[in-house]
Amino acid sequence: MTSAQLPGDPPGGRRAVAVWGLGVAVYFVAITYRTSLGVAGIDAAERFHINASALSTFSILQVLVYAGMQIPVGLMVDRLGTRKVLMLGVVLFTLGQFGFALSHSYTMALLSRALLGCGDAMTFISVLRLGSRWFPARRGPMIAQVAALFGMAGNLVSTLVIARALHSAGWTTTFAGSAFGGVAVLVLVLLFLKDHPKGFEPAPACHMGADYVRRQIADAWREPGTRLGMWVHFTTQFPAMVFLLLWGMPFLVEAEGLSRATAGQLLTLVVLSNMAVGLVFGQVIARHHAARAPLALGTAGTTALLWGTVLLWPSAHAPMWLLIVLCVVLGACGPASMIGFDFARPANPPERIGTASGIVNMGGFTASMITLLAVGVLLDLTGENFRIAFASVFVLQALGVAQILRLRGRAHRLERERVVASRVEAVHVPA
Repeated sequence: MTSAQLPGDPPGGRRAVAVWGLGVAVYFVAITYRTSLGVAGIDAAERFHINASALSTFSILQVLVYAGMQIPVGLMVDRLGTRKVLMLGVVLFTLGQFGFALSHSYTMALLSRALLGCGDAMTFISVLRLGSRWFPARRGPMIAQVAALFGMAGNLVSTLVIARALHSAGWTTTFAGSAFGGVAVLVLVLLFLKDHPKGFEPAPACHMGADYVRRQIADAWREPGTRLGMWVHFTTQFPAMVFLLLWGMPFLVEAEGLSRATAGQLLTLVVLSNMAVGLVFGQVIARHHAARAPLALGTAGTTALLWGTVLLWPSAHAPMWLLIVLCVVLGACGPASMIGFDFARPANPPERIGTASGIVNMGGFTASMITLLAVGVLLDLTGENFRIAFASVFVLQALGVAQILRLRGRAHRLERERVVASRVEAVHVPA
């Protein structure tokens, strides 16, 4: 347990909740925009006159941009502060949503989604750093899980609001109208967001151009806790991300013979399970840090077991109860991926949290991008055999689990040494 407050911890309190909540509101809007395409796939195919392969490029490009931006964004957060990076992110994803609303060509729509993905990439790392600046370290796991929970609420807005608006108001009105949410949070960030509480300013860093960039990345990567966090995120996030972002609906409808309505309900179940499990994981980890690795490995193992059972079911279609259990378990993947940040946070000083978080966050989205591509290629090569295509999930999970087992011992040892040293320093009185 880590209940004692460490030296240099900010006090938290109502003002911390208000400022951090503003950052979470930005993340909520970003997730709403990120997932809005998921409910507009059919409309997009008709509007831009594209086939399924071209439609999937939207998701792959967005994930590619997001993953590629993680380390640069982490460096920007460490160097410029949360407020400036969040402002830039809001401007970019709002312009991307407006551009998507007004797009009449496939090329313009792709560029708009890339711009949206670039802005989206700046939000979550900024929110994590904002939490670490305003709340005591012991609150970190719960803060990260609650932020992710509100992000999933943004996914629900896409499912429940944007989907209906598309059919009633049309493409341009729906996407342009939703973009005004970005304008609203931009005004709030400009007026009220602060990087840190008064009296808790970070030590000034010496920024030496390319040398600073190389040093930040090298120092963050050198920490076993950063690498362990990246592999936890890599291993746990992508099964649910791939399912929700693109391939869940085709799998449930084409391979399992469900109606689109029933498949949509199962996808919503993944989101609701994510929100519920996130609260549980946050509470458990805040009280018992030793539970982090078992929760991550347990989630990966359970996910692999359920996927294997569904794909190897002897009859043509898996029973509904098994698909429901699968979706509930997939809902745990997002909260489990947040554990990666809980390994990186204590391994790095405050001035390097952004860079370390960027490295961690890159893990899951890299795995998602690889799997999105692998499933598509295998479906084409095997005549849309979903059982073979989804077997690619096990390959990446095995790689990730092997790396977690390799790194966790050293990362835990170094973390314990740092905690002990911090507490000794806190009680030491110079002669």
